[in-house]
Amino acid sequence: MNPIDATDQRLTDLEIKLSFQEDLLDQLNQVVVRQQQEMDLLMRQVRQLRQQMPEGGGQTFSRASEELPPHY
Repeated sequence: MNPIDATDQRLTDLEIKLSFQEDLLDQLNQVVVRQQQEMDLLMRQVRQLRQQMPEGGGQTFSRASEELPPHY
């Protein structure tokens, strides 16, 4: 194999690797975008749940017998 053919082969191999890397990068970017959208949704849900909680932040009991033991 002469040097020009070897160089052409190496260049072709590098172009193939670059193509695969670009495809992988696009896939990873899509995953990151999807995860960010899911995190945004979860954060909105957490905010909504916090707004629904009573001001005391915990359960209110009318009698001592209704209280949960400390290990709960």
